[in-house]
Amino acid sequence: MKRTPHHRSRSRRGLAAALAAGALTASLLGGNAASARPYPDPPNSIRTTLSLPSPPGGANVKVLVFHASATEESPTVDAGIAAIERIGLTGPEAGRFRTVATDDPAVFTNGKQLGKYNAVVFLTGGGDVLDPEQEAGLEAYMEAGGGFLGIHDAARTEPYSDWFTALVGARPAADSPSNVQRATVEIGDRQHPATKKLPLEWKRPDKWLNWTKNPSGEVHTVARVREITYKPGASANGWDHPVSWCRDYDGGRSFYTAMGGTVDSFAETDFRDHLRGALDWTTRISQADCSATITSNYKAERVTQPNQPGRNDQIGEPHGLVVAPDGRVLYIGRGGADNSKPVVTDWNNPEIGKGLGQIHVYDPGTKKVTLAGELTIFGNKGGGDELVKVEEGLLGIELDPDFEKNGWVYLHYTPHSKIDRDKQMAVRQVSRFTLDLATNKLDLASEKVLLHWPVQIHSCCHAGGGMAWDSKGNLYIATGDNNSSGFSDGYSGNNPQPNYKGVSFADARRTAGNTNNLNGKILRIHPEDDGTYTLPEGNLFTGQEPDEGGGKTRGEIYVMGVRNPARISVDRATDTLYAGWVGPDAGAPSTTWGPAKYDTFAAITKAGNHGWPYCMGNKQPYRDRNLPDPGKPLGWYDCDHPRNESPNNDGLVNLPPITSNTIWYSPQGGGVDYPRDANGIPSYKVEDQKQLLPWLKGGGQATMNGPVYRYDAASTSADKWPSYWDGKWFVGDFYDDTQPRHAVLTDPKTAGRGGLPTHAESLKKIIPVGADGIRNLMDWKFAPDGSLYVLDYGRGFFTSDSKSALWRVTYKGGGPTPAAEDLARKAAVQ
Repeated sequence: MKRTPHHRSRSRRGLAAALAAGALTASLLGGNAASARPYPDPPNSIRTTLSLPSPPGGANVKVLVFHASATEESPTVDAGIAAIERIGLTGPEAGRFRTVATDDPAVFTNGKQLGKYNAVVFLTGGGDVLDPEQEAGLEAYMEAGGGFLGIHDAARTEPYSDWFTALVGARPAADSPSNVQRATVEIGDRQHPATKKLPLEWKRPDKWLNWTKNPSGEVHTVARVREITYKPGASANGWDHPVSWCRDYDGGRSFYTAMGGTVDSFAETDFRDHLRGALDWTTRISQADCSATITSNYKAERVTQPNQPGRNDQIGEPHGLVVAPDGRVLYIGRGGADNSKPVVTDWNNPEIGKGLGQIHVYDPGTKKVTLAGELTIFGNKGGGDELVKVEEGLLGIELDPDFEKNGWVYLHYTPHSKIDRDKQMAVRQVSRFTLDLATNKLDLASEKVLLHWPVQIHSCCHAGGGMAWDSKGNLYIATGDNNSSGFSDGYSGNNPQPNYKGVSFADARRTAGNTNNLNGKILRIHPEDDGTYTLPEGNLFTGQEPDEGGGKTRGEIYVMGVRNPARISVDRATDTLYAGWVGPDAGAPSTTWGPAKYDTFAAITKAGNHGWPYCMGNKQPYRDRNLPDPGKPLGWYDCDHPRNESPNNDGLVNLPPITSNTIWYSPQGGGVDYPRDANGIPSYKVEDQKQLLPWLKGGGQATMNGPVYRYDAASTSADKWPSYWDGKWFVGDFYDDTQPRHAVLTDPKTAGRGGLPTHAESLKKIIPVGADGIRNLMDWKFAPDGSLYVLDYGRGFFTSDSKSALWRVTYKGGGPTPAAEDLARKAAVQ
């Protein structure tokens, strides 16, 4: 390593006077013609006649470490220089480089010297270390395609320069903590060379900087520090606290890490790997995508128009979508009528609740919508209380794995023809229909009913409806608990007393908590070509269990204990099932009855019991109740040995143990947890709670589970989301305020056992919120071309309106950089 002698830079003010007198010219030579300046030049800015190769540096890779400081040099400088030199001399031969260190800013006005370096590392302290001519030289270097790596206090350098602020990405808050604290760093980018080898959750000590303005969305964040693991102080940034990021900037490549604030940091193997990867990219040894989370690289556009007056020619009451292999989108309307049309709510009228569940097809090639067909459903009763409104109707849609050959469409719905008005009961069924692939018309006469079961329709709510396939041809069917939200003060839906003609409508132990009932479940069946189904191995029950006398289980059940799972998905790369369900209505926890309403997401890797109505979240129990006095609290449920002692239960009393869920949230926040007593019972005191998942919060809340994205490298689509998102699980909510609309990472080792997500990032600027955006998210699926389709429900309830729409979100950020022809050596192209 060569370390040049110290020279202090000239005063910027002194040079500014010379500039005003025209001492320097304003031409620029050797810049990268393909680059655009993202920020306007500041007043009195200078251009330079510096001549640089484009891109700078060559196959004999060299790195310049610049360590000037306007204050006393930090002891981290020597440690940092030594670490970078060591990185350059070790590891695979293709990744090695030579290091030169200097604190002399004159290098930035010497084109011959500066042009030899593939990347410049700023190991600088705070203050003004470059005069305007030298900063102009650094600008010219970046414009020529150079690489920049800033470490820790480099974010305090050149504090008066807007261009340098944009280069590093953010500025530290003046009252950032100055002490060393151990914290957890979440690694969100599993592909960038700077982070792909790091732990999902990286625990390390450092000095953690806060930011005056959060750069997320303007830079590509590769790592965040989890604030709940240390004390961030008054200027804390919250759950989204970037700590390392990158972007293509002004023709070159910029990477910044706020870590490296201690001497010991540079001795850490993981931190050196972090720097090594950052240098791989900035020196052009390897490619990386530093555009994937920059929000301006995404475009969201509405692809359906408002309906014609009195017609649902474009869209029904939005309730689900699926994308065919050829790109056409099939989406369903539950059955709510146009606001201009009356509804029938009188049980004496044979037309009660009659509506049309509609299937529309959007063709992205022609950009036209076809009404494929309409089913006469029960579910059109409008709004009102739970004895008036209803959530039944056309609830789910899926396409056969061989859809391109057979045109088979599976619909989950409640046919009006099968309601019993006297007993106020209905039949829910999953049927297979055939779509004419040439005309996009559904053949209603082709219906084959695969599966059906009874549901009570005296009271609303919780119909569920989502469906999904795994890689083995098994069909998953999500059903709601078919239970009222009332009669339990918003806590466990376990009141056995209310009933209509002998059928309970307020006791989820009759449904979700019952091993012999198909409501409140996720079913798994294997459809056969003849319209029947078989049961795959590995479901929760076989249906043949002899326990407690036998005849008390259903073999279709894969997951029990779910309340209202409207949306499910299966990642066919792993066959992990992802589900979300809506919780009850209690706005706060109760020391008598249990937790507040928890909306829930779960990554499910095997059959199990996920709790409702006995336990929620991470095994937080409710209180039991029973006849003769349902208002009297009994004992707390045992989440490891739950028992169903309801008089409405016709299944097993002794139930499978409850599995913790992955994500849960309430009006108090995300992942709410409490200290527990010797019996494992949480305190349920608001003042005791902690939030394990501070990135989300409820209020009005209704989970909308999303897909796991899988990047297709073979696809030539210009619209596909980048590979950064590969393997990330999209979780959302119907509402768009503090509720989730995020992509999360989970640890495969713990996800199926209730392990918390290791990282989350907001999608609210990519999938836009607000009155003119996608305010009420109803469903979302990736298309084969890698674009994302999203259904916006609209602004009313039980109907469609002018905001009910299908949207498409595409990516326009380009591929990894640098370009293959600009790589410094023959390295693998990403």
